[in-house]
Amino acid sequence: MTKKFLQVVFLFMCLMSVGISRVFAVSVTLTVDEGQNRTSGLLAAEQNLAHILTEINRAQKTGGDLNNGMLNMNEFSKKSLARLWGVTHFYCDDEEVVERCWIFKDGSMMVNNIPLIITPNGDEQFGFGTYQEAVVEFDRNGQVTDFRFSLSSQTGLSMTNCGTEDIENSHVIQQQVERFRTAYNTKDLATIEQMFSDDALIITGSVVKTKTLSDSEKATFKVVYNRQNKDQYINNLRKCFARNKWIDVKFSEIENSKDQGACAGITRSRINPNKYAVRLRQSWKSSNYEDEGYLFLLFDFTPGKDPEINVRTWQPEWTDIKRKDGHQQPDDDISTLGGFGF
Repeated sequence: MTKKFLQVVFLFMCLMSVGISRVFAVSVTLTVDEGQNRTSGLLAAEQNLAHILTEINRAQKTGGDLNNGMLNMNEFSKKSLARLWGVTHFYCDDEEVVERCWIFKDGSMMVNNIPLIITPNGDEQFGFGTYQEAVVEFDRNGQVTDFRFSLSSQTGLSMTNCGTEDIENSHVIQQQVERFRTAYNTKDLATIEQMFSDDALIITGSVVKTKTLSDSEKATFKVVYNRQNKDQYINNLRKCFARNKWIDVKFSEIENSKDQGACAGITRSRINPNKYAVRLRQSWKSSNYEDEGYLFLLFDFTPGKDPEINVRTWQPEWTDIKRKDGHQQPDDDISTLGGFGF
């Protein structure tokens, strides 16, 4: 090879590298509230998030795997990101991300509203081009400790503004709900099992036809409820995950609680201040089934223990989901604190 040829090849590779970096690279600026210092941990968080989003863009553009071995993430966050990537690919469409950073008492940090665009793997077109936001958490030194899909912005804001005296409690509850939703979307049975207490109560409503009618008569339906313990629910969920290629769970608007003085979304028990109830509207779509309904979660935030779900109830919003017929209202007997003695 001539020297001139090698120079041309080198120049071509440099130009390609510049072009690729322009396509992939994402810069991140994290803002803080007035009076808070821009610590070295915050600066590290900016850099680490920029590296992660840039790597996500590279992997999505080239169709390759994520190379998270060189990213400053703990093992939990690496697994969280890998699970999401295993279900569907995505990328950050913004070259410059500017978002507020929440800094908590222990120095840990959290950033919401990271913009992502869903690009499903292979021939699967479900959800292509869907806008999705991510939540990223950091320790006090800026290392990433969690990467997960967020609730919708409206839902997240409602939860942040409702139900607790301490803003950090609202964020912890939001964090748990986001992880709960992400675990269903990634079919992460181990995480779901860990989130439920051993004596958890699970109540699920289903629609049944009351009787067979003639062609000239309109069918009538009713909702019946099935009570399960944790083991039964996990076993049924395992079968559900096995027969569905993909699952897309969304939590949209939050239902108002009728408990006196309660705010929409989150209610704190007056009897046991460690108990928090969350009411959501849930949309479930999968490769062979879909429904919409009301989800109720009763969390136990006893100090010194990991948060646990003591109660999960679900009731259908429609008796006929395809026709949007037979609209149901939430049953307060199974979707409020009062219904379970709190």
